[in-house]
Amino acid sequence: MKTFDYQRANTIEAATRANGRFIAGGTNLLDLMKLQVETPERLVDISRLDLNTIEERDDGGLTIGALVPNSDLAADPRVVEKYEVLSRALLAGASGQLRNKASTGGNLLQRTRCYYFYDTASRCNKRQPGSGCDAVGGFNRILAVLGTSEQCIATHPSDMAVAMRALDAVIVTQKADGDKRRIPIHDFYRLPGETPQIETVLEAGELITHVELPSPPAGKQVYRKVRDRASYAFALVSVAGVVEVKNGVIASAALAFGGLGPMPWRNPAVEAAVVGRAPSTEAFEAAADALLADAKGYGSNDFKIPLVRRTLIATLRDLTA
Repeated sequence: MKTFDYQRANTIEAATRANGRFIAGGTNLLDLMKLQVETPERLVDISRLDLNTIEERDDGGLTIGALVPNSDLAADPRVVEKYEVLSRALLAGASGQLRNKASTGGNLLQRTRCYYFYDTASRCNKRQPGSGCDAVGGFNRILAVLGTSEQCIATHPSDMAVAMRALDAVIVTQKADGDKRRIPIHDFYRLPGETPQIETVLEAGELITHVELPSPPAGKQVYRKVRDRASYAFALVSVAGVVEVKNGVIASAALAFGGLGPMPWRNPAVEAAVVGRAPSTEAFEAAADALLADAKGYGSNDFKIPLVRRTLIATLRDLTA
């Protein structure tokens, strides 16, 4: 690990003006620093800021501090009762030890990554823009089939963010000049395009302070994760679903996906394919067709395309049973 300056921030304003990389739990950043994938000159410790509470709002939703640990968020009675899909997604991620340390804001900001991103001897446009992408044409079994570009086919690793996408979360930030932003999660992440090293719309020095969840959604909630082993593994495919059935017809649906793209994936056409229809194999197949219309495999990950079809259909059956 290369040497760096360390600064402890006691206020949000001090943190945003410190001109360094924020660190809270450090469960992703410290790994990258040890491998010299990232070599920040200054770390700004925000772990002591007063951002570790979960508060109810008048509209029935929740405001979650950016420093709330994943374990605390998953176990909060209000989350378990009203946002089950989020609690289940959190418990499906990483290990208990990591969930105890990982923060809500940090989870959202995990680097979209692959094997070659970690290997400094490999070409990676995300790590070194313009160097090439060894994942394309290389071993890419767990990598993306949606939203990719010639520059990058890495996947976003977060389970929590997939559930947040299904719940239409809003990310609250503060800039160095004191300005605050409320960014809907569907506008927060960026596709790789020609600049895969830029993963979010955050500006330099901009700090996530809270995440807002709207009032609890109606209907049944499910989080299904398909992975190589039962714990401490990224999703090959995951689905966060919220579906309400009224009078034998699907009245509303929110479906987000992990393991498929460079961001938590959600396509309104998938939901439109089932809303207003009776639950049926035909409707579920139509949803899968909409999701996979632009899917592209890269060899080792071709199996993901039929796998996500089966996973989506099985999830929709659970949600409408």
